[in-house]
Amino acid sequence: MGLGREQEVEIGSPPRFLPGERVRATRHIKNDGTYPGKDVGENLVRKGDEGYVRDIGTFLQQFYIYAVEWADRGIIVGMRARELTSLDKAAASIETTSSAKKGIAP
Repeated sequence: MGLGREQEVEIGSPPRFLPGERVRATRHIKNDGTYPGKDVGENLVRKGDEGYVRDIGTFLQQFYIYAVEWADRGIIVGMRARELTSLDKAAASIETTSSAKKGIAP
């Protein structure tokens, strides 16, 4: 019987996002008490906000933590992969698909 804890070790695979990659938040992120200068429970990032990955670290030798700069908010917040989606990879996928339809090699 599982305890509902995550067992996947992300760092066994390459990071999903790279520094400089444009990303979008897939969830609202509130301060859990680890972000200085903000009250616990205060919104740090809203679902749909766009930012750039600045750095990649690890947590508990298990998870990647992506330092994402949210320029419109003027903050950098540590995010998990499940809280982000890539805008660069989505744009590249659209370009590849439209090129293939036109018969242009990528």
